[in-house]
Amino acid sequence: MDQIDRILSAAPFGLDSAARDWVRRTLADLDRAARVRQVFVHICFGTGPDVVERMTALAPAGITKFFGPDAGAELDTLDALRAEARIPYLVSADLEGSRMSLPFGAEVPNPLALAAVDDVQASATIARIMAEEARAAGINWSFTPVIDINALFRSPIVATRGLGSDPDRIRAHALAHIGALQAHGVAATVKHWPGEGHDDRDQHLVTTINPLSVGDWRATHGALYAAAIEAGVLSVMAGHIAFPAYVLAHEPDAGLEACRPASTSQLLNQLLLRGELGFNGLIVSDATPMAGLGAWAHRDAALPEVVASGCDIILFSDEPEADIARIEAALDDGRLTEARLEEALIRVLGLKAWLGLHRGGRAPADRSRLFDPKSAGLAQAVTARAPTLVKDVNGIMPLSPERHRRVLVYSTGIVTPLHGDGLPMILPGLLRAEGFDVTLHASEARQDQRDFDLVLYLMGEETLLTRGRIFLDWNRLAGGLFGAMQRHWHQVPTALISFGYPYYLYDAPRMPCVVNAYATMDTMQRAVIECLLGRAPFAGRNPVDPFCGLPDARF
Repeated sequence: MDQIDRILSAAPFGLDSAARDWVRRTLADLDRAARVRQVFVHICFGTGPDVVERMTALAPAGITKFFGPDAGAELDTLDALRAEARIPYLVSADLEGSRMSLPFGAEVPNPLALAAVDDVQASATIARIMAEEARAAGINWSFTPVIDINALFRSPIVATRGLGSDPDRIRAHALAHIGALQAHGVAATVKHWPGEGHDDRDQHLVTTINPLSVGDWRATHGALYAAAIEAGVLSVMAGHIAFPAYVLAHEPDAGLEACRPASTSQLLNQLLLRGELGFNGLIVSDATPMAGLGAWAHRDAALPEVVASGCDIILFSDEPEADIARIEAALDDGRLTEARLEEALIRVLGLKAWLGLHRGGRAPADRSRLFDPKSAGLAQAVTARAPTLVKDVNGIMPLSPERHRRVLVYSTGIVTPLHGDGLPMILPGLLRAEGFDVTLHASEARQDQRDFDLVLYLMGEETLLTRGRIFLDWNRLAGGLFGAMQRHWHQVPTALISFGYPYYLYDAPRMPCVVNAYATMDTMQRAVIECLLGRAPFAGRNPVDPFCGLPDARF
């Protein structure tokens, strides 16, 4: 049995002889230059012939497409890319729900909202919808589910992208997600290896640390990865996250090496993930332009280490030709061996064969499952179950135009890393349509909260890449020093509704009424209106501690 048969006949690939023979033939036909290009997945923005020409010249293993609003142009570009590819592409996306969903698909809840619903079948339904729409758009690989543990509330990078803080809840919903995706032809990825959520920093900005002991890690993150591997997950994303306790257990004098990111760590990828946990699938690095890698070492050294340490794919490049040259240079001087490169390519091509790309990976996508009203209705029904009434100590719910007609709204709008800041919410308009007289706060108008019947703080900050910290910015909300210090909620009914980050009580523990709704999409805002007005129950269950462990926040 050769290496191709040994790797690809085993789980999670389980390829038959015909698929393995395709891998064998394809690999034999690649010269060294083509082999090097097949360990890259490039980010792809834009549409049209120039994009197709650029990606075709780079000839990567795959692309991650970031979609604009013109669905027709985007899908036509993907069809053209597939038609020109010498070897069929892996086409990946972060199918994380809410505003990380396909912009021309159904609006679906993000992971934290699904954890609040806490119905495994509902999570499976949402994953199925995302998988069907992904395949209809030509996407065959998702960088989900996130199985990080939101153990530290100040962690800005997990929050709404994760399934909460309870490992048992995370496990149940993650396995449902994996099963539904892969049953419908989309390869799943668990991330971020070896586990995020105990560091209040963002690996987009710094190499983060998993501070757990080896024993505590095995009982939490390790158990989650073991469950995903047993369930047949096809890929794992190695984060720019260090795990010092494991390294020091093997190398007590490791020094700085104990803080090496997993994306470049042979100990974490080869010994722990492949050796101890028995993972035989594909390892993809997290995005290599992130500062979690760049802050660790010069790219000339770090990029070859990504592959040499056990990652089979390098994710993203700001300078593709230079990065290709970096891998070639490492092959020339022995930092990266031909044997390790070939092992990586076996898994890359094996994933393509598992997806059936060897049988028709260049054909246009079947768009018939896009824009399906039935799927949109199912997703909306799940979304309606997520809003969570965290507390209402003064009993202001339900709201009504008779008791709360004049409403003053404070908001910084919807803030997302990919769509800009200050996008408007529809909730104020929905309130107006119900008979409320809504005023948006403007600092220059010198509005006094005591002139209103209700004050609402509407927050729309889902997990924000490169944000560093998410907090209730009183100064920005109120427009200055003096407004930031005012608290009139003892006189005027006041509530905060978060369509994202669930931890604002840390900055306002005595806020008398708080609703967590987890996601900013319009269907969630409509669901919240129904709950606010008493026409639907607040059915969500807290998937994290929204009180942040504070002694006064519950009251």
